[in-house]
Amino acid sequence: MTDRSDRVAVIGAGHVGLVTGACLAELGHHVVVVDNDAGKLEVLRSGGIPIFEPGLKELVTRNVDAGRLRFSPSVAEATEASDFIFIAVGTPPRPDGTADLSFLERVSRDVGARLGPGSRGPKIVVEKSTVPVNTGDQVKRTIQRSAPAGTPFEVASNPEFLREGSAVNDFFHPDRIVVGVESSYAADAMRRLYAPILDDPRHPEFVVTDVRSAELIKHASNSFLALKISFINAIANICELTGGNVEHVARGMGLDPRIGPSFLHAGIGYGGFCFPKDLSAFHRIAKDVGYDFHLLQEVMNINAQQRQRFTRKVEEALWVVRDKVIGVLGLAFKPQTDDIREAPALDILRWLSEQGARIKAYDPVAMEQVRALFPEAQYCTSAYQAAEGVDALLLVTEWEEFAALDLKRLRGVMRHPIVIDGRNIFSPDAMAVAGFEYYSVGRAPVRPMKV
Repeated sequence: MTDRSDRVAVIGAGHVGLVTGACLAELGHHVVVVDNDAGKLEVLRSGGIPIFEPGLKELVTRNVDAGRLRFSPSVAEATEASDFIFIAVGTPPRPDGTADLSFLERVSRDVGARLGPGSRGPKIVVEKSTVPVNTGDQVKRTIQRSAPAGTPFEVASNPEFLREGSAVNDFFHPDRIVVGVESSYAADAMRRLYAPILDDPRHPEFVVTDVRSAELIKHASNSFLALKISFINAIANICELTGGNVEHVARGMGLDPRIGPSFLHAGIGYGGFCFPKDLSAFHRIAKDVGYDFHLLQEVMNINAQQRQRFTRKVEEALWVVRDKVIGVLGLAFKPQTDDIREAPALDILRWLSEQGARIKAYDPVAMEQVRALFPEAQYCTSAYQAAEGVDALLLVTEWEEFAALDLKRLRGVMRHPIVIDGRNIFSPDAMAVAGFEYYSVGRAPVRPMKV
């Protein structure tokens, strides 16, 4: 029987790198995850996880105990010992929207300096970070300058499609695995790496393309998903002006197989690190090559406007916000994560603070991250405590526990039963029956029924 296990280095222990490393180890490979953050490595070596991601802690523990996963601060050691070197370092946005590739460049130099022959053939350096098109060429050139003359290696692109909150499941059950390569050798090697997933009866499509197309696929995919979100939010705004119901419109649209229902959920807009960063970067990439991708700019404009429209709903409900007690449910940019980067809640909290409101907030996992930014807010232990005595309650993140709240109990603890729902969690009819004044997105506001 052919041994399918490979030696893999993953450089970068952030969300993508840590999930990728742990999951590759679960497939049977021997993986070392590298990071230069001593504090993060200490947490990982002591059995902790520096991020909140369902199922990841158990996966890391199991593979560390099995000897297939370890953590190191040394890029050199990992490069020498591995046949695949995944680069999963951050590519944060600069003020002009371009991606900061300095971490990637530094790692490429370090990898090149210690690159040698692999046990099965040329080593493969894999772009896992989301990068602008043509970055693979720069990585290859940088490694060539740093590596001993004549050292064989290949550069490949393997974009990630891991959603925060379901990243482990997304890795093992992907819609597709995309690899951008320069040779059949690299394509076969990447296929071997993912063989346990590809050999499953429910195997995904294995998409082999050139490196530049693979780099474009990630930016194009995230941009299109963001476009769908902004499109349905624009439709929601029209519904509010005409008396339509955006949920009915979205259902009618989504039943068309050419459109589909995914990402047609009106709300306060997208957040997180990936969508805002990738749209800004892709817009700038297009500009730099001579194409005015103004459609992406409008997607970003609509997203920003959704947050402003939400604050106007708060003013519509309360008239004067100053000195009002406002409850905020949900601080992370989406459920099942503690990530608050570009979270809509931050803009809402900032606006409430500027207006002089007294803020009570609750999120199942993200409160500590927000506390450092808004120390003046009161952070609560439950949704009911956050709602106690408030003049209005704002729903910003669609955690399942919020949808399951007892409406009678919720109304009973509020000073004024006013709810502004930025995620359309509740049914307007149910809220009216329960005695709430209720505002949502793309649906008519409701007033309480006499009970």
